[in-house]
Amino acid sequence: MDHARATGRQAPRRATTQEDVTMTDPDAVPTELMRTAELVAREAGDLVREALTGTVAAAETKSSGVDLVTEVDRAAEALIRRRLAELRPDDGVLGEEEGSLAGSSGLTWVVDPIDGTTNFVYGLPSYSVSVAVARAEGEDPYGWPLLAGAVHAPATGETWTAAAGHGAFADGRRLTVTGAPALATSLLGTGFAYTADRRSGQARILTAVLPTVRDIRRLGSAAVDLCLVAEGRLDVFYEQYLNPWDMAAGALVVTEAGGVVHRLGSGEDGLTVAGPAALVTELLEVLRPALG
Repeated sequence: MDHARATGRQAPRRATTQEDVTMTDPDAVPTELMRTAELVAREAGDLVREALTGTVAAAETKSSGVDLVTEVDRAAEALIRRRLAELRPDDGVLGEEEGSLAGSSGLTWVVDPIDGTTNFVYGLPSYSVSVAVARAEGEDPYGWPLLAGAVHAPATGETWTAAAGHGAFADGRRLTVTGAPALATSLLGTGFAYTADRRSGQARILTAVLPTVRDIRRLGSAAVDLCLVAEGRLDVFYEQYLNPWDMAAGALVVTEAGGVVHRLGSGEDGLTVAGPAALVTELLEVLRPALG
């Protein structure tokens, strides 16, 4: 992969402000919803950054790193829910910390206040705020049609956005998924669960995948990993046991950049594969037998 492409940055576009976003009807165009997602994700990201300087009161009362992130997670999701209630009062919300809140519009926001909490605790930069909106059609949130989303990385200031039918962007720069010419020369991203039984199963899958790729990265935030695939900074990605809020915004960024997102299995136990269509096809041929 070209080094300049992998590390180069354009100057971030001006952050969306509250004045840029107005309340719209349930059939708002995806670009308006994308602006709302970006606004709310950036505001939550500001709160997360403030927590690292000790200025979030709820976090200051805690005595350990784990307690700190628990409070920051809750504070960030509360902010997201409050702002969505102001901007989109008829929509529902599905979030990691507070569960599901029904709405009347048919749209539901799927939010993760901090995706990559272990990185946050340890001061590693790969964590993000993920905010997406979907049409809540049916009981399975993994199958809801995604309309817009934003992934904001507070530590680096990077923001990825996407709107259904309108493309995907990294700080305003339009993305087109590329990827390596073959799986054997691919840099693959993945992640692991935090329970012993799940991790042992993932280790068995990893032993089948590792010999078939150039190398593997485990960066710690599925939302960021998916956006890096859309940028071409990772070639392809797979992970099992993702929740809807872990992947909703990032998955839309991938598909709007021209990639594909495929799931093996259903529900939380499903395995998500994302990247250019040809690489996803190759990787699925390795993963299917490894899953047994």
